Amino acid sequence: MTSDIDEAIDWQGREIQCGACAHRELLAKGGCSLKHACVHDRYARRIDRFFTWNPALANDYLDHDHFEVRAIAAKFADVFRLPPLLADPDETVRWNAVRRLPNRYLLLLRNDPHREVRIRVASLVDEADLVPMMRDADYYVRLVAARRVAPDQLPAMMADEEAEVRRIVASRIEGEALFLMAADKDAEVRLAVVRRLEVPVLTGFHRDPDWRVRYEVASRAPQELLAGMTDDPDDMVRDFVRKRLEEQERQNLGSNIVRLERHRKTQPPGRR
Repeated sequence: MTSDIDEAIDWQGREIQCGACAHRELLAKGGCSLKHACVHDRYARRIDRFFTWNPALANDYLDHDHFEVRAIAAKFADVFRLPPLLADPDETVRWNAVRRLPNRYLLLLRNDPHREVRIRVASLVDEADLVPMMRDADYYVRLVAARRVAPDQLPAMMADEEAEVRRIVASRIEGEALFLMAADKDAEVRLAVVRRLEVPVLTGFHRDPDWRVRYEVASRAPQELLAGMTDDPDDMVRDFVRKRLEEQERQNLGSNIVRLERHRKTQPPGRR
């Protein structure tokens, strides 16, 4: 039995007949090839190869019934023919059209009905044009916006319903707003905050309910704060605190020895 890949079948499942094709003269000239480069084939690679060989024909297929033909034709057609395709019913056609147009056309697709188009738009528009996408219904569009929007716009996303979005916000937000996010209900958001806080303001976070946050605090806490963490409920945190305290004690002892030695060398010979 012949597999699909060896068949010349169009997008409606019918066998392709070169004799009935409007481009049959191309066959003799090597401008197309059955099962290899054919605008009527169901396989996108063969359609793409047809337009690669015959880009001047792409304009004639921008309104073809099969979306894949339109989408691939949009990659080769004259640019001035592409704006109407931004209203095409298929998202692949819309995207292939807008990616070849000036960036101002991207704004027309910020509210595209398909999330994949909006995600791609959010990754390309200028920062100032991202603001409306910070409220997109799809969390991943908002995630992309949170990664790219100017930091002074991020406070508007501090209470985003999706924790993953808030984590990105916490990793980029600046000023007092960062401290305010330290009370977030999601532990990973709080962890992102604590990683960016200065050492003097870590006090208080050593009692966070999540051990990962407390471990992060222990990794940077000064000795006086570490001393209050020796009773941490988590074995791993307590062990880490103990090791840090022991290391600090060794460093303090070493520093004291160095100071004493320096002091001894400064004394008159009779007093050493």
